[in-house]
Amino acid sequence: MRDDATLENFLALPQTLPLMDALQSQMQPGGEAVIYVYGPPGTGKSHLLQASCHVAEGDTLYLPLAQLRRYSPGEVLQDVDRLDRICLDDIHTVLGDPGWESALFHFYNSARQQGRRLLVSGDAAPRALAVKLPDLRSRLAWGVVYQLVEGSDEDKSAILQFRASRRGLSLSPGVASFIVSRAPRAMEQLLGVLDQLDEASLAQQRALSIPFVKQALGW
Repeated sequence: MRDDATLENFLALPQTLPLMDALQSQMQPGGEAVIYVYGPPGTGKSHLLQASCHVAEGDTLYLPLAQLRRYSPGEVLQDVDRLDRICLDDIHTVLGDPGWESALFHFYNSARQQGRRLLVSGDAAPRALAVKLPDLRSRLAWGVVYQLVEGSDEDKSAILQFRASRRGLSLSPGVASFIVSRAPRAMEQLLGVLDQLDEASLAQQRALSIPFVKQALGW
C-alpha cells in the first residue's frame, strides 16, 4: 500500500463527508459491517480503501483484485475471512469469471457469519455490476453504498492546494486553477504534475508561480 494513502491526506469534499464518517467508525461497535464504494477512476476509491487499512485496529488486509485476478481465487481468499477488516478493491475486475464469483459468494457468507468488516470498491453500483451469479449479486448489495463522483475544476484546484500544503508548498488559487486548466483532466495525472513541480521547486528553490509552472512543465 502507498504510504501517502491516509485519511489525513484525503481532502473530504462536502459530498464525501458521510462516507468519511462511515469509514472512521466502521471498526467501532455499531459500525457498518459492509461498505461499498463506487465511482469512475481517479475519484479516490483505492486511496480510501488503503487509508482505512492503515488506521484500522486489529488484523486488516488490502486486496487489489485488478492485480490479483489472474491468480486462483481460492488461494487469494484462503483464510482471509479470519481477519477483522478486509478491503476488496476493484471488485468489478473479477466479476464474470465463474471461479471468482463462486469464491466471492462463499467469502461474503463466511465473513458475515464471523462478524468481519468488509470495505469494497467497484466501478458501478451493485445493481449495475456485470454479475452472472444471482446469489452473489444479492451479497454485493449488503450494507451501505456510497458513490464518489469526479470533482469539478474548482474541486480539483482545491485538492491540488490541499495536497501541496501537505508537502509544505504554497500554491495559490490562481496558480492551482491555471494548472487544472492546462494539465490532463484525470486526478491521478494532476497529482503527478504536482510531483514534478515539487521536485522542480526544491531543485531551483523557487515558489510556484505561473511563470515557474510554465517553465518547469514546458507549457
